Formats: sequence, structure tokens, C-alpha cells
Amino acid sequence: MSNLAVKVEGIGKQYKIFEEVNRYQTLRDVIVETVRSPFKTLLNPTGSESFWALRDISFTLEHGKVLGIIGKNGAGKSTLLKVLSRVVEPTEGYAEITGRVGSLLEVGTGFHPELTGRENIYLNGAILGMRRAEIDRKFDEIVAFSEIDKFLDTPVKRYSSGMYMRLAFAVSAHLEPEILIVDEVLAVGDAEFQRKCLGKMSDVASEGRTVIFVSHNMSAIQRLTQECIILDHGKMLLRAPTAEAVDFYLAHDFERGGVRTYSADEIPTSADPFVPLAVRVTDGSGKAADSLRSVEPIKIEVEYKLTAPAKGLRVGVYLMTTRGEYVFTSFDTDDPEKFEKYATRGPGRYISSCTIPPDSLNEGRFVIGFNASSYKVRRYFADERAINFDVNSTGAPGTQWPEVRQGPTRPRLGWTIEEK
Repeated sequence: MSNLAVKVEGIGKQYKIFEEVNRYQTLRDVIVETVRSPFKTLLNPTGSESFWALRDISFTLEHGKVLGIIGKNGAGKSTLLKVLSRVVEPTEGYAEITGRVGSLLEVGTGFHPELTGRENIYLNGAILGMRRAEIDRKFDEIVAFSEIDKFLDTPVKRYSSGMYMRLAFAVSAHLEPEILIVDEVLAVGDAEFQRKCLGKMSDVASEGRTVIFVSHNMSAIQRLTQECIILDHGKMLLRAPTAEAVDFYLAHDFERGGVRTYSADEIPTSADPFVPLAVRVTDGSGKAADSLRSVEPIKIEVEYKLTAPAKGLRVGVYLMTTRGEYVFTSFDTDDPEKFEKYATRGPGRYISSCTIPPDSLNEGRFVIGFNASSYKVRRYFADERAINFDVNSTGAPGTQWPEVRQGPTRPRLGWTIEEK
């Protein structure tokens, strides 16, 4: 008997892009357009173009395995999950799914807005093929996990996106599907709930159920998955063990984030003579990126220009967690020698940069804010959330343990062990 949970053979999905149609086009307009572009009209009478969101995707997945799917936006990740969840039909190829599937594709998928939270729990359970007795057995656990007990009998159309998210994930994870398909939807919840979700997914995986997980969070991918598929422009570039796949993904610069630029209309006149140009976070090789390794130096750059001399200017950065907890604050003139040297900065273009040493940050998502000011005199410009970036813990101390390390820092401390 085959142990395959998922078998995908040559799946492709084609979509059509329709041009804007003039609803009030007259017969004369149609005739004129046909005369002007006869071949275009004959070959493409609907005025549409097509593109392949997926093309020639093939892979197998055994029961009890956890597979990650990574790729930049537009790579086809969500389309693939929708095909596997039978939400959309493939244009070519096929997928064989063996087992009951639970899907969490986007906020509110499978919920009826007019029904209450309680009713939607039973509706989703029925969709997943659960008997009422099974749902009754898990009901209290679902409600406790989702933390929406006060609103259980409220129609879900009145829920916030976060409440939708909590209930949807709780239902999908607790009703024991044999195959759990999860898209990048955990970003909707707060940081505490994201940790709960990741912990629950880890439990699901350890119970021997099959999980397919899409995420941009490389730390979550590495902690939860055993293998990864990399998609790019609808094609599968690589399938490899997770560590190898993540290294390939980061090394080939698929995520080109890590840069925040400023346009003229974002800069108030009160900032004069300070003109912010860009904020960047770069990896050990100097490339801007929004996913970085904790074992490499992380460089933060603030690029700006001065249109006139500025006395006592200091440019500072604030590193925070996504929950708003400060990790550190640092200014480019904290060093007394630099404070004296740059007491006055003349007109010109500057880059103020600092480097976070390797083995400083823990895995997770961080926020960089910055400001330019003269101490207790004037604030020229501030951006409290200039840029976000992820840190992954590949190779960090303690990664042989599967547990999540607490706190925003992860220093490599020089332990000694003495036997007496």
C-alpha cells in the first residue's frame, strides 16, 4: 500500500487577464476597431492575455512529512495551495490527495459571514468531513485556543481580521485533518498568537500528520519543516532539505527587500535641511535583504543629504521587536571623538551606518526606526517603523534543540564545564 499523502503530476494553472471593456461600445465602434486591427480581433476576440501562474509542478509527499514552500511574492505559492485544496481546478496535470484535508488559505475562507462563531465551527467541521460527535469533543478546546468565547454567538461578519484568524486556525488545527495546508496567514495575528499557532503546528507535525506550509518567515520554515520547495515565476526551482533550501533561497537574493526609500512628498518642510534618502539593512555580503542570518553581521545604513550646514546633528536608530519592545537605541555620534568631529556637518550626501555583531539577535521579526535630531534643540525627521526584517537562526548556538528560545537576543556565550 502506498504511503503517499500527496502526489502532484505536471500541474499548471493558467489565468486570463482581460482588458478593460467599454460597456457602451456601439456597432460602429466594433466595425472600426475590426477594420483597424483585423488580425488582433480574429486571434484574440475577447481582448484578453493569459499567463501561467504555475507550470509543470511535480512532487510527492509521504504521510507524516512537513513540507515548506517558499518563494517571493507572485511565485505561485498560494495558487499551488488552492489547487491542492481543490479551491481551483488546474489547467493541466493532476493532484492525488489521500486523506482528509484541512486548509487555512486566507482570512475567512470557508466561513459564512451571517453565521455565528459557534455555527461556523460546526460548518467547518462538516466541510472537513467530521461527525458532530467529533466536533463536540473538540469544541471547548477550539474555543479556548481561539480566545473568542465572549463573541462565540456573534455573527462572524462583525469579527475583526484577527478574530477571524484565530477562529479559522483553531478549527483547522483542532479538527484533526490528516493533511493540513497552511498559507501565509499567521501574519494577521499578533506576535503572541503567532507563537501559539507555530507551537500548535509543531504539535500537529509531531503527531505524524502531514503539513504543507507556505511562509516568508524563514525561522518558522526552518523550525517546522523537513524539506522545502522553492517556486519562482510559477516553476519549481529546487526541492531539498530545509537548511539547504533556505541557504539557496537567501544566497540567490530572492527576497530583495531590506530597503526603504523616501520620496519628496513624504518629507515635511520642517525637516529642512535634512533630506532622508533611504534606510537599508544588509547581510554579511553587503546585499540589502529582509531575511538575515543571526550568525552573520547585520549592517544598518541611513542615507541622507544636507542642503545646508547642520549643527549638533545626530542620526539614531531604534531596534524593536514587532510587539514594540526596544532592543537597543544607538546614535552615530555616541562616540566622543565622532561627537567632536561632526559637531557641524556641512552640505552634502552622507551615509550613517552601524553593524550589529554576529550572534546578537534571536530568530524572529524586527523593526528599525530612525530619527535625525539635535539633542533637546530640534527633531528634523523621524520614521518610527522605517523597515522590517527577519532573522533566522541557522547555525546559531542551541539549534540542536527544537525548543523556541525566548527573548530578542541570542548571544554566543563562552560556557565552561568543569568536573570536580
